[in-house]
Amino acid sequence: MDFLELVSQRGSIRGYKNDPVEDEKLQVVLEAARLAPTAHNNQPFRLIVIRTAGREAELSQIYGRPWFTQAPYLICLVGLPADGWIRAEDGKNYFEVDVAIAMDHLILAATSLGLGTCWVAAFNPEAARRVLGLPGEVIPMVFTPLGYPDKESREKTRKCLDELVHYEKW
Repeated sequence: MDFLELVSQRGSIRGYKNDPVEDEKLQVVLEAARLAPTAHNNQPFRLIVIRTAGREAELSQIYGRPWFTQAPYLICLVGLPADGWIRAEDGKNYFEVDVAIAMDHLILAATSLGLGTCWVAAFNPEAARRVLGLPGEVIPMVFTPLGYPDKESREKTRKCLDELVHYEKW
């Protein structure tokens, strides 16, 4: 599958089968996140892999949708601001950008393997801290279920290129 086909097939899956995810596939997905480019190669993120079986009620405190805990795994990417590269000119810390790039690599790798994901940012950060035992300097940034899709992703609606692209100047 070429890259544009992969990107067009990736969608937010909100229904998962009970089928286990093979460890080899899990490792490929995690490796894709590890290989993501980060500012100054600092890798200011960590991945927390959570088995959902038997923890559905506890994990639902983080995000209450039933499909959030249907997949065999949840993966949380956390940010480490102290490890982020900081642009000297304005003090911008790039740790959030780096987390987003790593998650994007992860979800695209999952799609290439026939696995489903759903980028979840609308979660309860305090519940995530409590459930995952995160220290204060670690910021929960984004979650995704990881499993075999039971439902198709919704049709994507995107703006056309003419609305998004400027050449040379604004």
